[in-house]
Amino acid sequence: MGSTKLYMLHGIRVDRMELYITELSKYFITLFIACYTLECFLVFRFQDEERRRAGYFRQNIWMFLVHFSCFLVICFETGKIEYLLFYVLQQILLFSTVMLFRMIYPKGNLLIINNMCMLLSIGFVILTRLSYERAIKQFFIVTASIIIGMAVPFFIRNLKFLKSLTWVYAGVGIAALGVVLILGSVTYGSKISYSLAGITFQPSEFVKILFVFFVASAFSESWDFLRVTVTAALAGAHVLILVASRDLGSALIFFVVYVLMVFIATGRWIYLFLGAAGGAGAAVIAFRMFSHVQVRVQAWRDPFSCIDDAGFQITQSLFGISSGGWFGLGLFRGNPTSIPLVEADFVFSAVAEELGILFSMCLILICISSFIMCMNIALKLQDRFYRLIAFGLGVTYIFQVFLTIGGGTKFIPMTGVTLPFISYGGSSVLTTLVMFFIIEGLYIIRRDEGDRRAKNRKRKNRKKRERRAGDEPQDREDEEEA
Repeated sequence: MGSTKLYMLHGIRVDRMELYITELSKYFITLFIACYTLECFLVFRFQDEERRRAGYFRQNIWMFLVHFSCFLVICFETGKIEYLLFYVLQQILLFSTVMLFRMIYPKGNLLIINNMCMLLSIGFVILTRLSYERAIKQFFIVTASIIIGMAVPFFIRNLKFLKSLTWVYAGVGIAALGVVLILGSVTYGSKISYSLAGITFQPSEFVKILFVFFVASAFSESWDFLRVTVTAALAGAHVLILVASRDLGSALIFFVVYVLMVFIATGRWIYLFLGAAGGAGAAVIAFRMFSHVQVRVQAWRDPFSCIDDAGFQITQSLFGISSGGWFGLGLFRGNPTSIPLVEADFVFSAVAEELGILFSMCLILICISSFIMCMNIALKLQDRFYRLIAFGLGVTYIFQVFLTIGGGTKFIPMTGVTLPFISYGGSSVLTTLVMFFIIEGLYIIRRDEGDRRAKNRKRKNRKKRERRAGDEPQDREDEEEA
């Protein structure tokens, strides 16, 4: 009878075994992800990827423990065998991704891949808790996306003509957004997607990548005033179409990415100031033109004054975050489903409520470490085109993280964008996976550049020694290659 004695936990009747597992798991899960997060920053102590491998291996262990602990709780809470089978499939996918990437791209950066898998595993956990059916669908989308993404570094490394497609990127991007404006279906007042053969696409997610390539290509060789003016007009066309579609969250991302890429490309503060002023003016105009912007601003300023209407989402989000505390209520112990669209726009609130504020802070730090690595790669790339791509994709990623978490915590008005890798959404997860694999391709290019420089230095040093000794170069072919 002792083993089946019932207790009350957060108003729910549970037996002793479930009580122990639920309560202890919170602290172990937090400890494991804290250790993983620490390794994310310790790897920056070393410049050589080989010296970082021990840290990457420890990250894989911590990732396995976080994932295992979460699904152990889920299985005990639900008592359903299908959750265990789903966990096994996820483990196969995540560790196959890590191992295959190491085999196919030995020059790749394992922090980016590890973080990608860690965030995907968190997404699987929280989506399984919120909606098992959607978690299954997300799993298959992620699987297909990883298969596609594995080929991306090869193409980035070998297709040298990518920098010459400036106007192709702009044309395809504007056309894709224009199709949505004309033919797209309305979702919560915005035209953000259209369906083809029963599959729903959100083109603005994919156009983010094309947009970064367009700006990087435009400024790879020239960044005079005329070039800035032309690219600004085409970038403005992207933004205006998104505004007309009422996809203001994506419009904001495009605008900020363009302004920052222009600043980095030209090094002129005037463009940054003009961008900030233009953004402020556009925000005022959007507030006056769109009623749903006014509603969101009102919900941000004082959500409790309209708690039964516009402020319901944000107030429920704040209640959930505050009730979770440092270590969370435990999986299936909170009530995150009370937040409308929790699996998309407010998934961070669900994480904070059931896994805790400390866990959520570690999640943010993992995202930041990915951004820092992107900037590190950008700084060390010699080719201007590749450098701007790494910078643009890094900014796109971290700014989207900021918008989602900032909106869910009432730091800024809600923009309706998803949290990369965590939120439910096929277009979002595919786009972010491709972005991360593009970064991997750029890192491989950076290592190739470093290998060539080291090789050239060795040849020069050898020739100097030969000249000192009065010897001729050993062969003419070496001299031509140098």
